[in-house]
Amino acid sequence: MSVIANAKQFALLTTGIGYLSRVREIEPNEGLPFLVVTISALRGWDEEVRYTYMDCRVSGRSCHAYVTSLAPYVEAGDKVLIRFRTHDMFAESFTYRQGPKQGKVGVTVKAKLIGIEWARVNGVAYSELEETA
Repeated sequence: MSVIANAKQFALLTTGIGYLSRVREIEPNEGLPFLVVTISALRGWDEEVRYTYMDCRVSGRSCHAYVTSLAPYVEAGDKVLIRFRTHDMFAESFTYRQGPKQGKVGVTVKAKLIGIEWARVNGVAYSELEETA
């Protein structure tokens, strides 16, 4: 019997480096509020960096605490670069409601943010900022 036939769950894990933005709490009609961020993940060569934008639901206490501690820097407009780990990435289509693309279909990438290995705020290691605070 194959291992895949007995699997109960499959995980799509992704790691990368990107800029943290749009830290926000979502309050659904049903259920508990949850934290969501946007990550502008870097890809390609350093001379021609390209970005993939990912809307991520923050998962786990330690990840939630890390994002919450970085939120004031994001809100202040600082550049917050993170080494991140996501789980269960998928694409979802939507229709633009306003602006020049109104009525056209777009695609967003979604995932669960399950870890942050390190962060840099305006080029300074976040751990160094914590020590001076």
